[in-house]
Amino acid sequence: MLMKTASQSLTEQLAARFAQRIRDRLLNPGARLPSVRLCAQQQGVSPSTVVGAYDQLLAQGLVEARKNRGFYVRERTLASAEYAQAAPKTIAKVEGEEAPVVRHRAPLNATALIRGMFHAISDKPQPGMGVLPKEWLHTTFLSTAVRRHCSVAALNAFSLQYGEAAGDLGLRRALSTKLAGIAVQASPEQIITTVGATQALDVVSRTLLRAGDPVMVEEPGWAIEFARLEALGMRILPVPRRADGPDLEVMARYCEVHRPKLFVSVSVLHNPTGFCLSPSSAYRVLQLASQFDFHVLEDDTYSHFAPEHATRMCALDGLQRTIYVGGFAKILAPNWRVGYLAAPPQLVERLLDTKLLTTLTTPALMEKSLAWCIDQGQLRRHAERIRVRLDAARARSAKLALSHGCTFAAEPVGLFGWVDTGVDTDVLAQRMLDEGYLLAPGGLFHAERTPSSLMRINFATTQEAAFWDTLVRLRAEQ
Repeated sequence: MLMKTASQSLTEQLAARFAQRIRDRLLNPGARLPSVRLCAQQQGVSPSTVVGAYDQLLAQGLVEARKNRGFYVRERTLASAEYAQAAPKTIAKVEGEEAPVVRHRAPLNATALIRGMFHAISDKPQPGMGVLPKEWLHTTFLSTAVRRHCSVAALNAFSLQYGEAAGDLGLRRALSTKLAGIAVQASPEQIITTVGATQALDVVSRTLLRAGDPVMVEEPGWAIEFARLEALGMRILPVPRRADGPDLEVMARYCEVHRPKLFVSVSVLHNPTGFCLSPSSAYRVLQLASQFDFHVLEDDTYSHFAPEHATRMCALDGLQRTIYVGGFAKILAPNWRVGYLAAPPQLVERLLDTKLLTTLTTPALMEKSLAWCIDQGQLRRHAERIRVRLDAARARSAKLALSHGCTFAAEPVGLFGWVDTGVDTDVLAQRMLDEGYLLAPGGLFHAERTPSSLMRINFATTQEAAFWDTLVRLRAEQ
């Protein structure tokens, strides 16, 4: 709540609150601010205080007033006319040779949720977080692993020169063995380490694609992937994601009309739905890839939470047209930023060239430490403990969601739940911010952001009734 102080008036506090949200992109360009009367009710202040705050935002160039319509967040420089001319194009329809639709949406808007993760909204558990709570990830073996490689002799051996271009050989050997455990056969020579899984996705895109190339991406899907491809100038072909996999009819029509170069998929514990690919769908996707000559980029970020024997296209294909991407941010240490990719032999040198052009080599200390954690079985045992704890958290969170009038649009599995609130979650998200909660509204997971009643929740951070009680109270006010 706003409280008048000697150093800052209520008007200044309210203006600062909205300004921070706009700068952090928690309020998107074009978003409408609450009406003066509604904002006054929500914040417990007078209408004149709201008018004064909005005037300050106008003066700072953060919002604009539209006659008889209210106050709106101004478009940023990237979304100006200059941006519109250079903006990447996105194909909105499947059939025909219609002209692509130009999006006037700056890709950086998609980083709003990530920015929220980087600074504390409040000390409350955050339902929109994409990683496990810090206390879940506390271990003793990580510090042990680092100490083993921090002696003077060890540091001098690998820190005073550039490391191996493809990444630490010990880690690549450990990853090769780890992948074999999920039936993905990749030699150490087929594996390249990266600065997190996100860079692995970027390396593949920059290697295989050129500006203007059409790319199929699952929808709903991770907003960062949409924005990353848009920033590279790609044409997005959104493929509806179903419980058993992508909509194969839509994919087939895209292939016939647009001849895409790449399909990006989170086949196991898909974000945000939690869906897992069926063997029959995987087989059909690989048939299309062979028939129409495109690659499949399989992002297995959530593999450590996955059920045994989950279907992966890379396993069925044997890394011929598929490329596997993995990482450890979700299960081990988000700030270590260790990721990797496994690719067909004929693509490895091209992918390695791209890595070298972007980061040269990757930090050997973290890679050697991670290899030790894998080889000693520490990572496996840690993941088993996390899965047991997550199963219990998921049961509690799902029970609370249902008892508070929400429903699940997909079966609750994995780390995330895809929840229907019954109201516009973009609007709800702004109200929940006032209460100290960062939501992940459903519109964030679509190539073209539109109102949605869905939201993605993190099962590990939505086990408290206080969050759900707050959501129900604010939902009733919409």
